[in-house]
Amino acid sequence: MESASTDRRPLAYVLDDEAAVATMICKQLTMLGMEAWQFSEPSQFFKSLRVSRPKLAVVDLALGKSDAVEVLQQLQELKFSGKVLLVSGCDERTMGDIEKIGRARGLAMLPSLQKPFRTIDLKSRWLQEPARAEAASAAKPPARVSVTLAEAIREGWLEVWYQPKINLRSLTVFGAEALIRARHPSHGVVGPVDLLPPAGDPLYLPLSTFILHTVMKDWRLFAKQGYPLKLAINVPASVLATRSFVDEVRQSVSYDRNFPGLIIEITEDEVIADLDGIREVIAQLKLHNTTISIDDFGSAHSSLARVKDLPFSEIKLDRGFVTGCATDPLKRGLCQTVVDLAHRFQASTCAEGIETIEDLRCLVSMGFDSGQGYLFAKPMPMDDFLNSLQSRTFEPLPEVQRRAKA
Repeated sequence: MESASTDRRPLAYVLDDEAAVATMICKQLTMLGMEAWQFSEPSQFFKSLRVSRPKLAVVDLALGKSDAVEVLQQLQELKFSGKVLLVSGCDERTMGDIEKIGRARGLAMLPSLQKPFRTIDLKSRWLQEPARAEAASAAKPPARVSVTLAEAIREGWLEVWYQPKINLRSLTVFGAEALIRARHPSHGVVGPVDLLPPAGDPLYLPLSTFILHTVMKDWRLFAKQGYPLKLAINVPASVLATRSFVDEVRQSVSYDRNFPGLIIEITEDEVIADLDGIREVIAQLKLHNTTISIDDFGSAHSSLARVKDLPFSEIKLDRGFVTGCATDPLKRGLCQTVVDLAHRFQASTCAEGIETIEDLRCLVSMGFDSGQGYLFAKPMPMDDFLNSLQSRTFEPLPEVQRRAKA
């Protein structure tokens, strides 16, 4: 049971075997309006924890004969619900690995701090929402609704939604990716996970044709409103290689002088599986102002050297490498390598899954050309997307610009 503090300040525990360091951290927490208790060994820490539950536990990685991993294990056993902040002089990768252990155990982990740190750094961590592993969440996931693609096509439930693509040099909207949704009359909006059939299904051809026609119709509407955006669609390799789809592209794309071109995104694993088979198609599409983006790059464990003979115009780096690149040196190094190699092939680079200002700032500094992610906007219906363009909703970007370039 949590003990009542006389002044009701949030209670924090600091576990560090260096007394001077623990005292300093406690002083910083006091300056932030918290009541801080320090401990030099885990036994004292857990003895007190069984009596009162702090809102924050600050834990050093190395604790003499014990360590932070052991502490995290016991915190899980005690079902500790407060925030956990790891601090250490260790390298970022080691801290990140142990932070992941805490998340995997369902603890509310804050981004770790390297010693020494300032009070303002400690404050920023305390105010952040903690990260927990999705698998550890006690909340029951919503029931999934499965809708067959054949039914959605037949009943006219399909919709094309858009997620803006941001020019990372100017931090302005220059394009968008088209994404499929189905609007079920009873279950509401159904996403691709519960809609799309396995790879190679023949229904991907009518689906891709529907998306192509819808996107080009929408592009003409956007252009008429003063937004000649560069739009991107996702097409499987099995569809891209068909003569009928190539004909559909030739007949559908705009030959207006303001048309910036259409991007067709194809996943890296499909490119690698049939390099020779699609090379001719890609070259043919390029004659009609339609270029190729290699999507989810990095997920198939290949390299740019294996696709260098394809006339692609863009590399979209998988979100797994983008998320956390600001704090993970290994991810940051991989991101920089992709940017450098792509630019040598005269291709642009797009970062998927940008969700934090810190990652955005890192991507900008590395030279990424464009990006998309929840930091800017989630996918939305066409009408909402156009309204956002017209009302300049995507331009709470001044604040993003200031912080990204700081």
